[in-house]
Formats: sequence, structure tokens, C-alpha cells
Amino acid sequence: MSNIISIQSHVVFGHAGNSSAVFPMQRMGAEVWPIHTVQFSNHTQYQQGWTGKTFDASDITDLIVGLNNIDKLKVCDALVSGYQGSGAQCDSVVSAVKLLKKQNESALYVCDPVMGDPEKGCIVPEEVTTKLIDHLMPIADVIVPNQFELTQFTGMNITSLEGAIKACKRALSKGPRVVLVKHLHSLSDDCFSMLLATEDGMFLAQRPHLEFAKQPVGVGDLISGLFTAGLVKGMNATQAFEHAHNATYGVLLKTQQQNSWELETIKAQDEFVTPTSNYKITRVA
Repeated sequence: MSNIISIQSHVVFGHAGNSSAVFPMQRMGAEVWPIHTVQFSNHTQYQQGWTGKTFDASDITDLIVGLNNIDKLKVCDALVSGYQGSGAQCDSVVSAVKLLKKQNESALYVCDPVMGDPEKGCIVPEEVTTKLIDHLMPIADVIVPNQFELTQFTGMNITSLEGAIKACKRALSKGPRVVLVKHLHSLSDDCFSMLLATEDGMFLAQRPHLEFAKQPVGVGDLISGLFTAGLVKGMNATQAFEHAHNATYGVLLKTQQQNSWELETIKAQDEFVTPTSNYKITRVA
């Protein structure tokens, strides 16, 4: 059995952060040990607002120490981190990764560097962005940025596929062994595009763009979770990439059919095991 620690935000209602990533990873056959950075009633784009709290950075550290005390870090295959609410929480994640690697050298660290997107700009405090760029992303085995976050990490403006490839190469030179760009918005208005960069090459995934009255939240968290689960279940990077791409599309298609703002994670759960779509990835470099 594969075991994954997931340090992300959590919403009571809907699917974002751990609420988007944990169940899909479990459905793929992994045990998931969630640690919440915040717990909100719902995601933060509701006009009515939200309730809840941000947890102290010490809570992350205490829980990791507790897992280590019962010798579970030795059998943990991966740690995935998502939204962090403070610079101190980022520091706790760094410490968690170091302790995990000490107990299990083969464990993967997958960093989803949640900062923002082109429409919103940065949605986290400046200290979080700085910690992500300078401390978390360089120690990660895998990073899963969107185009905006890749630009923040590399300092390179991206307007084309060629530019994205160059930015990925720079990202790989800064520490990570795998880069999955979960949304390349500048490539096409008709297709949703993702890019995988490894030492073996660059691979593009594209599928039809789906229209929504309100764009669902938590899609990036879902992609990161599915990719992580694929890797720890024995898929190579390209297999995990294609699986995550097609499974996510299946969830979004079900969400569109239900005219829902929240991802239809439960109704579309079979997609995590056997995606109904089969959009092939292509080597681009």
C-alpha cells in the first residue's frame, strides 16, 4: 500500500485543497494522511464569504513529529504540499520534507506552489511567495505550477510553447527533477494545455476547453493529487501525466453536465481509476 502525506487547505463544503485531492488519491488506491493548513466552511470565491481559521505552523510540525514517533514516516512514499497560509507554514513544510527524507530517502516531495493566476495575480502573502520560490520549490522532486507560478519561479515571461519549454528547462536547473505545468493559458483559447518536463523530454497534453458559468475551483489541487498518486502507484512520469490529464477532464465534463460550480468529485470517481477519455500526450522537445 502506498502512503501519501498531503499538507493543503481544506474546505468543509465543496472540493478545494485537500477536499479536492485526498479522495481521488484514495480512490486510486493510496493511503492519504491529510494535514490541513486552513479549514474553511467553503472556498473563498463565494460572495457570501466563508468562515473558519488558519492553523498555526506548529500544528504541521507537531503532526509530522507524531507520525514519526509511530514510525510512519519510514513507510511514507510521498509528501504533497499545496496552499500555505503563512511563511511560517512554509518553514514547517520544509522541516517536514527534511525529516521525511531522513527517514525514507526514496520518498517524493511534490510541491504545488499555490500563488495565484493571471486573472487574480498573487493570492497569498508576499512572504509565502518568497518562501515557495526560494525554499520549497528548489527542494522538491516534482513541482506543479501553473503558467503564472512558473513565471514567478523562473523570472521568465511565457507567451508561447517555445517560451514554456525554456522556462521548464530553467526550472529543472533550479532543483526539481519533474515539472508539470498544470495550465498553460497562453497556448490556445480552444484547448486546455498542460506541459510535462523531465530529463527525458517535454510532453504536451491538450483537451477541449470546457465553458462554465463560473469556473470550478480546486482543479489544480486535483491534478497535483492524481499525478502524485500515479507516481507512487508505479506509473512513470508520462503515464501519470496522461492519466491525470484524462481523469481531470472526466471530472470537469461531469461537472459541466451537472451545471455545478463545485467539482463533481464523487459522481465522477470512476474517472480516477479508468478515465473515459483518452487524449494522448505528444513529445514537443
